[in-house]
Amino acid sequence: MHGPAPLKPSQLRWTCAPEALGFAHSDAVTAPTPFPPEGRWRDAFALAVALKRPGYHVFAAAENGVPVEQAAQETLAQAAAQGPTPGDWCYVYNFANPRCPNAICLPPGRGADFRAQLSQLVDDLQQALVSTFEGEAYQSRRQLIEETLKERQENSFRALEREAQGQGVALLRTPQGFSFAPLKEGNVLSPAALAALPEAERTALDHTVDGLKERLQGILKEIPGWMKQSQEALRTLNKRTATFAVSGLIDSLRSAWASIPEVPAHLDALRDDMISMAGEILSWIGKGQEGGGEANPLRRRYGANLLVSHAPDAGAPVHYEENPSYERLLGQVEQRAEMGSLVTDLHLIRPGALHQANGGYLLLDLRRLLQKPLAYDGLKRALRCERLELEPLAQHYGMPSTVSLEPEAIPLQVKVVLFGDRQLYEQLNALDPEFGDIFKVFADFEDELPRDAVPLPDYGAMLAGLAQEAKLRPFAADAVAKLCEVSTRLCSAADRLSLRTQALTDLMVEADYWAKGGTVDAEAVRRALTEREHRLDRLRDRLNEQITEGTLRIETAGRAVGQMNGLSVLSIGQFAFGHPSRISAQVRLGGGEVMDIEREVHLGGPLHSKGVLILSAYLGAQFGQRRPLAASATLVFEQSYGGVDGDSASAAELVTLLSALGEVPLRQDLAMTGSVDQRGRIQAIGGVNEKIEGFFDICAARGLTGTQGVLIPTANVRHLMLDERVVEAVAAGQFQIYAVSRLEEALALLTGLPAGVARNADGVFPEGSVFARVDARLASFAEAQRAHRQRGS
Repeated sequence: MHGPAPLKPSQLRWTCAPEALGFAHSDAVTAPTPFPPEGRWRDAFALAVALKRPGYHVFAAAENGVPVEQAAQETLAQAAAQGPTPGDWCYVYNFANPRCPNAICLPPGRGADFRAQLSQLVDDLQQALVSTFEGEAYQSRRQLIEETLKERQENSFRALEREAQGQGVALLRTPQGFSFAPLKEGNVLSPAALAALPEAERTALDHTVDGLKERLQGILKEIPGWMKQSQEALRTLNKRTATFAVSGLIDSLRSAWASIPEVPAHLDALRDDMISMAGEILSWIGKGQEGGGEANPLRRRYGANLLVSHAPDAGAPVHYEENPSYERLLGQVEQRAEMGSLVTDLHLIRPGALHQANGGYLLLDLRRLLQKPLAYDGLKRALRCERLELEPLAQHYGMPSTVSLEPEAIPLQVKVVLFGDRQLYEQLNALDPEFGDIFKVFADFEDELPRDAVPLPDYGAMLAGLAQEAKLRPFAADAVAKLCEVSTRLCSAADRLSLRTQALTDLMVEADYWAKGGTVDAEAVRRALTEREHRLDRLRDRLNEQITEGTLRIETAGRAVGQMNGLSVLSIGQFAFGHPSRISAQVRLGGGEVMDIEREVHLGGPLHSKGVLILSAYLGAQFGQRRPLAASATLVFEQSYGGVDGDSASAAELVTLLSALGEVPLRQDLAMTGSVDQRGRIQAIGGVNEKIEGFFDICAARGLTGTQGVLIPTANVRHLMLDERVVEAVAAGQFQIYAVSRLEEALALLTGLPAGVARNADGVFPEGSVFARVDARLASFAEAQRAHRQRGS
């Protein structure tokens, strides 16, 4: 037999021995291995944590299913525990500019005390003001001021009244004001009696009354001044009284917070405002608005809004924001309905994730961040400016905002970690000039690792930890061993283990469902795999049915010229399966071109076209050195109605083309996958397991003969992690898998003839070889072309 020997069953699949794990079931593992192991990503995180400079934020890149969030949180939690605890932040009323509440930073854990003490201060000040202003001393002084004003007015009016009576005129007080009337013998003259007086006497009386009116006007003009003096005296009394009432309480609180300059300054402003607002405060209290709830206007004016608080010894915060919208990221100023309108105050300021993580670490999913309007821009602006400004979202859309507050900005010191895939990283680097300046640290997470890089018991312990974390039934050692084998299949390599723990956890959950006893065994894992495949393989079954029924022509027996079974992989979500395709070639007289029909009808992708051009170059190098190639050829994937891409069928296409050129029949019970280079070397491809299993299923459906099999690149042997049914068939001699590294090995297997790629000293290929037949056919084409040209001339 020509060609390499078939692979042994032991080369087709790695089997994990349960005893190699070192435990009987997953609950016996008391210290699960942390995920993931050491790697370059840890070095990246260490650099970002150590550098406190602007711009050294982290982009953590990982494939879907790798628990990068969990790994980052655990790693950063260790660093955060050693870091300083950031202070508490609160907002208080700005008495100089009420639109801009002041931000105050307090020692960690003291924010709640400050808020409570201010709240208690408001209650105490209310009581102190009420008791002081209702006290006998204040009331006596107030009464004295009021009586002094009243007595001064009365004395002035009485003096004017006496003066008028001395001149025979009475000063009358009416609801409409003051008036003068003549007197005679102590009685007011009637209008008739006044008219009966002599003209001279009436003129004298009018002159007297005019003089008295001038005196009255002078007194009335002085009264506002007296009232102003009285009111000023009353204000002075109120100020002194309020100062006496509040100063003691505020001075006591002021001394308790003397070490934080912003607090005494605020308390001084609060005292001045409360003294100046004493009358309004007493009016509020009189209206019953002095309750203990947040609706109390005094508490809303004089209380504190504790925005962020930390336990004193908590270390730096590590915050993961699940929903990174603009408001949840940067905070917002809420509003409440009051008397049919929207109002707000400092107590409606709400913190965002950046406030919560300030002084520590913030973890965000980039894809979710980009889905939220303006959230990404808001994050960049905050990181670039290193401060947190509460700006309404409507403002960025050019819409009028109903929010009337502009809180003071808070300094921002945070390390942000973005999670995303590598494609997103490349896109942002290309499209956003600021991205690379802000996220300078790239943490690249592996999604798999070499099997010899971690002891198998440690990896098994990690899987045991996943079962414990998911609160599943204990997994027996044979079930964990089966999961290790599934892990290698996820990597499409028998010498690697997957770090996509989400996929493994999902399988463990399903295996727990199918388990029948108190523990999950290997059979339950197999059942979970089978049931999952059954849920997803409708399309595969339909394609296989069409092949077995003859609708799609795939030969699995006999020989044919210019026809070969190629292999491809189709995917539905996370489910991938192999599918055989019939490749055919036709040759004719021509100028050496190879027509790729898929490319001509725009169904071939660039990688497939590249593969066809490479095999064309190989043909030219082998057979076009001594004379021009006098043949043209066409290549096609028969019954292919969709796009074709990739170069994994280029080796099969080259074999098919050589078969058509040399009229050498090819075995139809074999399929082939692999790419070829310009020197005839067979190169590795992807999806090797799925491709082998896809052709095996067709052969099994028609009946295994023992001669059927698949040719794969030698470089793909390390990737083999075939299904147990295929390995069992190979062990029974019912199916064969061959590894080839050069085109001549494949030709020998497929034709039963030596390839004969080396010419002898005379430049002739070995007699009876495939290349000799191809060369002879090309020579006949050249002779036919020459004869045709001679006849034409």
